[in-house]
Amino acid sequence: MPEVKLTAESRTEFGKGAARRIRRAAKVPAVLYGHGTDPVHITLPGHETMLALRETNALLSVVYDGRAQLALPKQVQRDPLKHTIEHVDLVLVRRGEKVTVDVPVEVEGEAAPDTLVVQDRNTISLEAEATNIPNEIIVSVEGLIAGTQILAGDLELPEGSTVQDDEDVLIVNVVNAPTAAEVEAELAEAEAVAGIEPTVTEGAEDETVEGTGDAEPSDES
Repeated sequence: MPEVKLTAESRTEFGKGAARRIRRAAKVPAVLYGHGTDPVHITLPGHETMLALRETNALLSVVYDGRAQLALPKQVQRDPLKHTIEHVDLVLVRRGEKVTVDVPVEVEGEAAPDTLVVQDRNTISLEAEATNIPNEIIVSVEGLIAGTQILAGDLELPEGSTVQDDEDVLIVNVVNAPTAAEVEAELAEAEAVAGIEPTVTEGAEDETVEGTGDAEPSDES
């Protein structure tokens, strides 16, 4: 993963009021810590930071006070309505150092006909070099038949990365696709749980049974 350079400014003002002023200036308050050092409070450029943090586990080269420090985002606070970044916690890392991170799992390909691919885990915990964290782990289901299971230990990982989760953790499960009758039964069950009355076909209540009762006399002579 390439490094993203962010030029930061040291800050000495803290609290909600100071944070609001920083955000109004289109910047982001942040704190940088790790390796036994005292936390350093900094201000990051808003737009560049937002772009950088679109990538999971983005490797940042934070430049402040004339020096550069490698860091990974530890916690990112976002406004739930505006989706803007309100605060970032960054943890210091060194080249060659191994870190444990959660990496997205992406499924690609088409399984065999009449199957359904169920993804049980969207991320996997990996140990990797801080400067070589994969953006994602790709799982191919191309042509896989029902009954196939892909476990954490089956994943193809980049060199230098190892799984930190249990290797027997289920990642992807290929099962038989449900039949139309099964889908209809599940829908009916869901409607019953939700208290939805079953739909009555129009005209169904008007049906008569032939051969019962007295026949009406005919007007024809």
